[in-house]
Amino acid sequence: MSKSISIFDTTLRDGTQGEGVSLSADDKVKIAKKLDALGVHYIEGGIPGSNSKDIEFFKRVQELRLTSKITAFGSTRRKGSVAEQDANLKRIQESGVQAATLVGKSWDFHVHTALQTTLEENLSMIYDSIAFLKQKGLEVIFDAEHFFDGYKNNPEYAVAVLSKAREAGADWLVMCDTNGGSLPHEISQIVTSLQGPLPGANLGIHTHNDCELAVANTLSAVQAGVRHVQGTMNGYGERCGNANLCSIIPNLQLKLGYECIGEENLRTLTNTARYISEIANVNMPVNQPYVGNAAFAHKGGIHVSAILRDSRTYEHIEPEKVGNKQRVLVSELAGQSNVVSKAQDMGIALDPASEQSKHIIGKIKELEHEGYQFEGADASLELLLREASGELKELFTFESFKMLVEKAAGQPVVSEAFVKVNVAGESIYTAAEGNGPVNALDNALRKALVQYFPTLKEMHLADYKVRVLDDKDATAAKVRVLIESKNFENSWNTVGVSSNVIEASWEALVDSMRYALLGQISPEHVHAAEKRQGLVNH
Repeated sequence: MSKSISIFDTTLRDGTQGEGVSLSADDKVKIAKKLDALGVHYIEGGIPGSNSKDIEFFKRVQELRLTSKITAFGSTRRKGSVAEQDANLKRIQESGVQAATLVGKSWDFHVHTALQTTLEENLSMIYDSIAFLKQKGLEVIFDAEHFFDGYKNNPEYAVAVLSKAREAGADWLVMCDTNGGSLPHEISQIVTSLQGPLPGANLGIHTHNDCELAVANTLSAVQAGVRHVQGTMNGYGERCGNANLCSIIPNLQLKLGYECIGEENLRTLTNTARYISEIANVNMPVNQPYVGNAAFAHKGGIHVSAILRDSRTYEHIEPEKVGNKQRVLVSELAGQSNVVSKAQDMGIALDPASEQSKHIIGKIKELEHEGYQFEGADASLELLLREASGELKELFTFESFKMLVEKAAGQPVVSEAFVKVNVAGESIYTAAEGNGPVNALDNALRKALVQYFPTLKEMHLADYKVRVLDDKDATAAKVRVLIESKNFENSWNTVGVSSNVIEASWEALVDSMRYALLGQISPEHVHAAEKRQGLVNH
C-alpha cells in the first residue's frame, strides 16, 4: 500500500469556527500562501457566497496560482430538490475552485432528527450532489459527517452512505468523528472493517479533539489504511478544536515513515504555525508539541548537562527537522546557533565565539523575556543583528512624540500626533491627523521623513495586531504590537512591546521605517542642496 498521504488543511473554514478565531479576507489570503509554501495538498477556503469575506477570498486566491488545490465547502442538495437548481452547489461550481468538499449525513439518527427525511432520500441527496459536481469537472471530496457514531448505531447504513458517494464518483470518502467522542481502537477497527464492503476505496479521516484524541485517532486511521488526512494548523476548530496538523504531519513523517510534505517543507512547520498564530491573533500554547516555544526547552539540573553533550538524551527528534530550536533556559548558549544561522541567512557575518555575538544573543534573550517575539517580526530581528554587527547606519533618530485624542458628544473621535525626529543633524517637527492614534503617528512620522526619503511614499501599513501578554494585570498588562508593512515589491513585519499600546505601536512603526530605508544613502548632501534652494519645510 502507498506510503503517500494527502494533507487537507481546513484552517480557513473549520478552523475559523473556533472561539476567538476571526480572519479577514486578507488574513485568509496570507494564510493560504503560507500553507501553499508548506506543501499541503488541499486548502479549504470556506463556503462560496456565504459571506463577503469568503466571496472576496475565492476571487483573490485565483490570482495567486498556488500549487495546493483550493477547495470550496458545501452540503448536499436540500431534500426534495434538484441538484442542478441548488444554490449552494451552483456557487461552488461558479467559485472557480478545482475541488469541492461536500458534507452529508451518515448517521441514521441525524437523517431522521436533523434533516427530517428518509434514509433513501438522504442517499439520493448524496448521489445527486456529487454527480452534479463531477459532471462540472470538479474533484469531489465527500465528508461523511458523524460517520463513526453512525457506524456504531447502524453500520449497514453508514457503509451504504460511503458506497453511494463512491458510486456517484467521489474521489475521496472521508470519515468524520464529528463529535470527537471516538477512541483510537474504535477508529482502527471500523476503518479496517471497510476493506470488505469497500475494497480499494480512497479513504480519508476528519477528527475532532473533544477527548484529546484527534491526533491519535488520525494516526490510527492512517495505520488502518486511510490515505487522506484532514485537520487544521495549531488545532483550531469548534469546541475543543480539530486534529492538529502541526502534530499529525511530523508524527506521520518522522515516526511512521509516511510521505506528507517535502523534507525541506517540514523544516518550515514551526515558522508556519507561529505565523498563522500571529495572523489569527490567538495565543499559541508554549508547550505545543513540535512547534511550541517550549517543545525543545531545557531548564537546569542534569537535563541541561546531558543535552549539551548529546541532544538525544532528552529530545525525541532534532528540533531543526520541524524548524524549531533547542533552548537552554539558564545558559548563555541558548539560541546561539539559531541566531548565527539567521544572521547568515541575512548575509550578516556573526562569529559565534566573539564577544559581539554573545552580546547580541544576550540582547535577544533579554528582549524575548520582556515579551518581544521575533518569529513573526523578521524585520525587527534583522535590524537588531545589523546594529550589533555595526552594519546599520541610522538615517534618522527619534526625539519625541505627543498624542491628542479628542471626543466630543455626538462627534467622531479625532486623533492628532506631533512627532519630532532628527535627520542629518536637524530637528524636524510635524503634526498629522489620522483615523486613530496609530494612523496619526504613522502619518506624522511619514510626513517628517518623506521629504528626505521619497521612497517612503511607496510603503504603507498593511496590518496591525495587538496581543495582551499577561492578562492578570488587566489594563496595566504589557502588550505586543505586530505591524506588517508593504511596498510595491515586498512586505515585512516589525514588533514593539510596552505596557502602553501607543509606545509599543510607535516602536513597531519606527522599525518599519528603519527597515524600509535599509541600504539608502545618508540624506545630508541631498538635504543641504534642497535647503539652499528653499525646498525643505519645517
